[in-house]
Amino acid sequence: MPDIRVWEGRAYPLGATVDEWGVNFALFSAGATKVELCLFDKSGVKETARYELPVRENNIWHIYLEGVTPGQVYGYRVYGPYEPAKGRRFNPNKLLIDPYAKKLIGRLIWHKAIFGYDTESPDKDLSFSTLDSAPYVPKSVVVDNGDFDWEGDVPPQVDPAKTVFYELHVKGYTKLHPKVQDAKRGTFSGLASRSVCGYLKWLGVTSVELMPVNAFMAERNAGLKDNFWGYETLNFFALEPSYMVSADINNFKKMVKRFHESGLEVILDMVYNHTLEGNHLGPTLCYRGIDNESYYTLDGTNKRYYYDSTGCGASFNLQNPYVLTLVMDSMRYMVEEMHVDGFRLDLATSLARVKQEFSQSSGFLMSLRQDEVLQLVKIAAEPWDVGIGGYQLGAFPPGSMEWNDRYRDVTRRFWRGDERQVGELASRLSGSSDIFGPSRRTIWSTVNYLTVHDGMTLNDLVSYNHKHNYANGEDNRDGTDANWSYNSGVEGFTENKEITENRKLRQRAMMSTLLLSFGTPIIRSGDEFLNTQFGNNNAYCQDNIISYMVWDAIGNEEIANVRFVKNLIRLRRKMGIFNRKGFFTGTAADNKQGIKDLAWFTEKGSEFTSGDWYQISRKSLSYMVAARDKMFMVILNAHANNLKWKLPNIKKSYKWNLLLDSSGRFEADDVAAGAEIWVPAWSVLCFEIKK
Repeated sequence: MPDIRVWEGRAYPLGATVDEWGVNFALFSAGATKVELCLFDKSGVKETARYELPVRENNIWHIYLEGVTPGQVYGYRVYGPYEPAKGRRFNPNKLLIDPYAKKLIGRLIWHKAIFGYDTESPDKDLSFSTLDSAPYVPKSVVVDNGDFDWEGDVPPQVDPAKTVFYELHVKGYTKLHPKVQDAKRGTFSGLASRSVCGYLKWLGVTSVELMPVNAFMAERNAGLKDNFWGYETLNFFALEPSYMVSADINNFKKMVKRFHESGLEVILDMVYNHTLEGNHLGPTLCYRGIDNESYYTLDGTNKRYYYDSTGCGASFNLQNPYVLTLVMDSMRYMVEEMHVDGFRLDLATSLARVKQEFSQSSGFLMSLRQDEVLQLVKIAAEPWDVGIGGYQLGAFPPGSMEWNDRYRDVTRRFWRGDERQVGELASRLSGSSDIFGPSRRTIWSTVNYLTVHDGMTLNDLVSYNHKHNYANGEDNRDGTDANWSYNSGVEGFTENKEITENRKLRQRAMMSTLLLSFGTPIIRSGDEFLNTQFGNNNAYCQDNIISYMVWDAIGNEEIANVRFVKNLIRLRRKMGIFNRKGFFTGTAADNKQGIKDLAWFTEKGSEFTSGDWYQISRKSLSYMVAARDKMFMVILNAHANNLKWKLPNIKKSYKWNLLLDSSGRFEADDVAAGAEIWVPAWSVLCFEIKK
């Protein structure tokens, strides 16, 4: 044990801050009566010293320990009243993680000692636990972030209008990757391998969105459900220990640097709306034991319970300025220290609630808009939660993106063959101006998607009519029933060639629709090579073959589909019309021909009339885009039969060049203005029109 001298220290920065002589420790708690800092040996098993924090300054408790160095393992014990009925749950028998810890060591063992109450008492959380939780919980580690050489790392700063997101799971993506070393599979180092980075760059995506990578303590006791997805965050600074080789946080930095060298952005999915501690019967690991009343939003009528707009037990209380500071500091840390390029905000409506109602003037949204660091990175909101008034698509401030579930649903219904979809689909294809236009947002504000982690894969959408979640252990009750999927005649796997061909046509048509839509596309990893979850649309607990990318199963058919998706991404970029920022007006574009910037045509070669939009049985439409010297026409046919189509009679001297036939079945020797063609069933065609 080194010779340690104790000083009062300072209130800021919060957390453990290293300098050349020692470490300053600062912890927020408004309700505590005493705080102790516990030091442990490097293994985190043996406590070596304990210090009472000598100063409480504006609700910040602090101490400076001269002689302490990076690598020191520590935790807190916080004293105060244990009065659950009043929202106070202090219990010094519980060793607590520093909310600002940059690294954690040790497993979370789900023992009864990690709960603040006696789990065997009939009084449940109204009882008090005297068991010491230290042997069973992770500990915080002092980190000096100045030891990594970024070697002039430069963020790609991809224009939002040119962005193609690609969502993946760190472990699931590389766990079975044959070209990743065994020791690195399922880790940041695995993602940083040249084979993985090379593939992502070759595919053409620009921004890799990682499902939660902050510590969520993935390893669970035998018999407990795996927390595979990671949407139960324990700490917003520390990285998930199971994703690192040799517990080295530089693994993450090396991954980011490698991605940046490949021109790829790194986007983090952040879960600030709730934590791993859950509801009133959850464990006491950090926030609950430090200051339950401050960190969580309590029920207005009974403070024993929590207000919950997340469906996960308790809403994190960003209305508290100290909690809001924690969240903002976390985001800035990830940008400035970890060099990430943006965030996806899970259940973002919960972050912007004021007195339980969504507010565009919430402290969180106002802080985002004025922050000079966060203004420069991508922010994509999941614009809903499960609380009253939770659905807020289109309500987030300019500069941010939003996941657009209305795009997802109508595109799925259209390619399922449903009637009455063309009007809604047209709005989504053209950037959802009805949603984002009134607040003067840009066209890239909408994040268009077909599938993401919480739902079926694209392959499953065309292979299953119903979810198959029995492996989750909830008798198939979990997961949505509104999948808008169609199995083409047989549920699940089949060798029927007619059915498999139909599935191929529809999934390629859907992917083509996504990448020929205006807005910002996001692709779920694995969809390009027809990955399946066997019909499971809620694989949150499946740390196994259901969730893993099975690279060795990729055969000739899958390779052909990957190339198809790669070519779609390249086509989107090459066309040069999707990088616009403003919405369409339906008036003459900036071109010499006087043609509208966007026009919709029927199969008769005429522009849509109001009656055409309301034709119940219509399952096809086309759009023509004109931008300066470029014109393109995209035709979508969701009929089960080939459809005779007359091309618009414009500029007969112009040539029509076929850029895309999603079906591979289009036949026409001569395509010209006014000509009649046959559009294959379940297909998307794209033509370039030029002199």
